[in-house]
Amino acid sequence: MEAPDLLRKVRKLEIRAKGLMNQLLSGEYHSAFRGMGMTFSEVRAYQFGDDIRNIDWNVTARTGDPYVKIFEEERELTVMLLIDISASQYFGSRDQNKYDLTSEIAALLALSAISNQDKVGAILFSDEIEKYIPPQKGSKALLHILRAILHHKPSGKQTNLEKALDAFYRTQKKRSIVFILSDFITPSFQKPLQLAAQKHDVIGIAVNDVLEKKFPSVGLIHAMDAETGECRYIDTSDPLVARFVSHQFYNKQDELKSLFSTSGADMVHIQTEEDYSTALHLFFQKRTKRM
Repeated sequence: MEAPDLLRKVRKLEIRAKGLMNQLLSGEYHSAFRGMGMTFSEVRAYQFGDDIRNIDWNVTARTGDPYVKIFEEERELTVMLLIDISASQYFGSRDQNKYDLTSEIAALLALSAISNQDKVGAILFSDEIEKYIPPQKGSKALLHILRAILHHKPSGKQTNLEKALDAFYRTQKKRSIVFILSDFITPSFQKPLQLAAQKHDVIGIAVNDVLEKKFPSVGLIHAMDAETGECRYIDTSDPLVARFVSHQFYNKQDELKSLFSTSGADMVHIQTEEDYSTALHLFFQKRTKRM
């Protein structure tokens, strides 16, 4: 890809993300992801209604008048995006494949973090760690992530989320918010997920295509697994095949929900034919009510 083409794509993705953020996440990101604690700001004279538990007894004793400690929310957050760029992410039955959708969601989350003066970084992964972008603030950090999303060519085809979570846990010592954007076609990652969720705020965003839950009845097709290269013939007109595909899809969704829930993490399911802004909007609203 030539540099002008890349810049045009980066700019297009940035404009799309800004539009969605203004429509969807104005104030919701801030509300859903508050600071990680309270820090001391100052002392001031006691006023009627102040919490007596905040009285600063040293200053009160020294001055002879009651004073209280004032605390402010420690607002700055660190956001990490774990972005699956394995071969299965490039599957799509319509104009937009799974990775196109993943890219838009990642851009939206990165822009939301930057706009709220938070640090944002990313780990692009397949069955290897493809690229690590350390958390930073500002427009340069956003541009770095958008370029990587659009330009990086993966060296691996398969998916290993365990490696990605291990890399995240090793590199991020401070409590962070981590979004995992993937179709979750991966070996078991239960232990590293549980470990990460004990210290960090973990949110999985499962991206799927409509064909992964329902095949169109078009007769015999020759299908290939993008990650393993395995090929097989599938009779899409067979009702048993249709039921099996649907059963497998919904079973996997239920398993992911259970895994994330029992690990103390959140999970959002998004499909390529859906308006993902609605799913994210409902998710942020739900989180805000929990706070």
